[in-house]
Amino acid sequence: MRSDLRAKIIEVCDRKIAAKGSTVGLSFYAFFANKNDDPKLLMEAATWWIQTHELDHFEKAQKIKGMINDGL
Repeated sequence: MRSDLRAKIIEVCDRKIAAKGSTVGLSFYAFFANKNDDPKLLMEAATWWIQTHELDHFEKAQKIKGMINDGL
């Protein structure tokens, strides 16, 4: 996964956790604007989320942040 996508995921997770607490859930769509302006990046995130790690549609932001920090 690209480093800029990893940084964006950490940023979004931190923002969601700060706003709603450590149990907040999110989907990979949380990392993108409502319009699909970068389909390759969206597919990269979807592949990581769905195919590589077989995550549920919604996961805890804390879990996703941990996975990214661990280099998964």
